[in-house]
Amino acid sequence: MSDEFYRIQRLPPYVFAEVNKMKAAARAAGADIIDFGMGNPDSAPPPHVVEKLRETLKDPKVHRYSLSRGIHGLRKAQAAYYQRRFGIELDPETEVVVTIGSKEGLATMAQAISAPGDSFIVPDPSYPIHMWGFVIAGAEVISIPNQPGEIFFAALKKVLETAKRRPVALIVNYPCNPTAASVDLAFYEQVIDICRHYGIYVLSDLAYCELYYDGNPPPSILQVKGAKDLAVEFTTMSKTYSMAGWRIGYAVGNKKLIAALTKIKSYLDYGTFLPVQVAAAAALNGPQEYVEKLRKMYKERRNILAKGLIDAGWDNIVVPNASMFLWAPLPKPYAKIGCLEFSKLLLKHADVAVAPGIGFGPGGEGYVRIALVENKHRIRQATKNIKRFLAADAEKQIKAMEKIG
Repeated sequence: MSDEFYRIQRLPPYVFAEVNKMKAAARAAGADIIDFGMGNPDSAPPPHVVEKLRETLKDPKVHRYSLSRGIHGLRKAQAAYYQRRFGIELDPETEVVVTIGSKEGLATMAQAISAPGDSFIVPDPSYPIHMWGFVIAGAEVISIPNQPGEIFFAALKKVLETAKRRPVALIVNYPCNPTAASVDLAFYEQVIDICRHYGIYVLSDLAYCELYYDGNPPPSILQVKGAKDLAVEFTTMSKTYSMAGWRIGYAVGNKKLIAALTKIKSYLDYGTFLPVQVAAAAALNGPQEYVEKLRKMYKERRNILAKGLIDAGWDNIVVPNASMFLWAPLPKPYAKIGCLEFSKLLLKHADVAVAPGIGFGPGGEGYVRIALVENKHRIRQATKNIKRFLAADAEKQIKAMEKIG
């Protein structure tokens, strides 16, 4: 009996495991760890949404199986959101499907459209499911630099011109997790032009489109004329309404891709718990003041964190225009040890947990991702701890860590 399972062997060791193990040990020893590692919202969802969930739970009928593609009212609410926000018309019956969070949607889409020998183009670094969802599905991944602009387009064209077998799709994610980079509509127009020319699909992850702080709201790729001919976009309730644990997301756009995803889902699941779907519709259809307050809260946290890190002596900090992350290059004295070892030092000497960039792909080496998921008082404490850490002798810290390792 073999225990060497094909898909498991294709997955690398979990990069975050070492930091998580240290974090758990530190907490067990009584350390107060300020955790910026996971993009896990700390705010409560809108009160009226929680109340709708509570109200719906009382109906005995809602505890039965739901629909794998999502109830009509929720698909209709998502279509209405796209009309309000982006001016895009969607047919709730053929161009919208509800997913169990956008992560499940992306992974299931990979299952739906991958065949042996297929390849997909994924920017590096990227949110892990963008790459590993296709690897798990048995496909190959071709990486290009996640640097929107000429570098991105030159690499994309080179792949498409030289590939022996045409890739199936390109994945894009802006505002980006982990890099926090944003793009404008002109970027998407060029993406659509190139992908149409070469005959490949586009999968867009728009999870952070409502967390923007300076300038115009992030666009949808579906705003490009004719984009629905080749593009599908994934969104989620997780960040916009602090409903990460509720597991509600959406895929919208190209009818063929939506149909493929819907069919695979019909074999795999019965959808998210019905009361959660009803409450999600209430969030989309109801008052949106909550979203504006959340945006202001994250902007304040972003400003406090960025200023605190700069004041602490952390060089090359870039203040993002969107998302809930700072993507920070390692301070120069620590650049030689790599982001995983730096993350361990930061945890040990500053009681601060961050996500090492290498966990998001080889292109993430030299960076850490810092999530805005602690309140402003904890952020200030974290930057004080980091200032003390950066003021210490870096060489001694590194040598001490090497002896332990």
